[in-house]
Amino acid sequence: MDWNFLIKNKESLHVTTDSRKVTSGSVFVALKGEHFDGNDFVDQAKADGAAYIISGENALRDLQDLARAWRRELGLPILGITGTNGKTTTKELCAAVLATKYNLYYTQGNLNNQIGVPLTLLSITRAHEMAIVEMGASHPGDIKELVDIAEPDYGLITNVGRAHLQGFGSFEGVMRTKAELYDFLIEHHGTIFQNEDNTYLKKMLDDAQKKTVHCPLSIVHYPTGSMPQGTHLVGGYNAENVSAALCVGEFFGVSREAGLAAIRAYIPSNNRSQLMQTERNTVVVDAYNANPTSMQAAIEAFTNHKSPISNLQSPMPKAYILGAMRELGEYSHLEHQNIVNMLLERKADKVLLVGPEYKETTAPYPVFDNVDALCEALKKEPLNGYRILLKGSRSNQLEKVIPLL
Repeated sequence: MDWNFLIKNKESLHVTTDSRKVTSGSVFVALKGEHFDGNDFVDQAKADGAAYIISGENALRDLQDLARAWRRELGLPILGITGTNGKTTTKELCAAVLATKYNLYYTQGNLNNQIGVPLTLLSITRAHEMAIVEMGASHPGDIKELVDIAEPDYGLITNVGRAHLQGFGSFEGVMRTKAELYDFLIEHHGTIFQNEDNTYLKKMLDDAQKKTVHCPLSIVHYPTGSMPQGTHLVGGYNAENVSAALCVGEFFGVSREAGLAAIRAYIPSNNRSQLMQTERNTVVVDAYNANPTSMQAAIEAFTNHKSPISNLQSPMPKAYILGAMRELGEYSHLEHQNIVNMLLERKADKVLLVGPEYKETTAPYPVFDNVDALCEALKKEPLNGYRILLKGSRSNQLEKVIPLL
């Protein structure tokens, strides 16, 4: 469909898939999901002032086409970010740095899928000078679909790891899918920001470049680096996220000093790399998502961290509250056993595991079916004086535990 009648001479658009957020002049997209059908709310959206309704069996495709048309109409530079771990934190850090110089729009929250990316693009206005679009994937072809909508000029893959293996089929499937961002940028003469120390990313880029002959491509390298002092980020694994943000900032004219100041001012939220001091414990909250790669990195960083001490001779004991990792398919038992083995090797002071996946392992630790069962146990036997790592997939809802810590 030709969407010019909706986008020409508009400073901004208000497009929503939530009938409760319809205002006068809105575009309402009636999507149909497993548990809802937006078509049931079309009449209400019209009554609330929707200027245009996108409905029918092709509503999602129409939403994506409209987003692409609006992106082309605006023509501003877009940085696409994907990766197995750290993509949201890297997006947030890049945004903090670039916002010191540009009127920037960037993906809000976790709107990084086939619906979220179009809604992100449609939230950009003519007043914005630049945008960052986060892209998630759980199946082959997901990133290709998203880059074909967002058409980024610049791209960054944070890393690749063992996540969504049930959907990807294998780690190689993860690499091929994430590399679809490279494929697009190579074909369209874009710019790639790449961690020069990551051998997987190097191989992915080399393989992508072999597919296309004589396509000009700009590659900007950055190192993994080390964590700067004075940030609110927890975990040495954030070093590469910081390095990426500083590299992107310098490329777009933000000095390293200004970039570092912006990163030091950034405070993590949404249960990602957050450090909380409660009345009884120090808690590292990283409970938004988890996969084997990020779980192992979090345990390693937490184990090696020197805790604040109340006694000069004795550091705080460490407690690990870990939720199950999901969407691993046939690899689930192996990966959960690997986590248990890692904890055993490090002689963890206290471990509480959540999820039936851990019951299939040789874990000598308490295993709770769900977070509610864990909460009941913590009410009876509270943790006191620990430094605690709270880590698990979002579906575990481990944030429910925080008030009890």
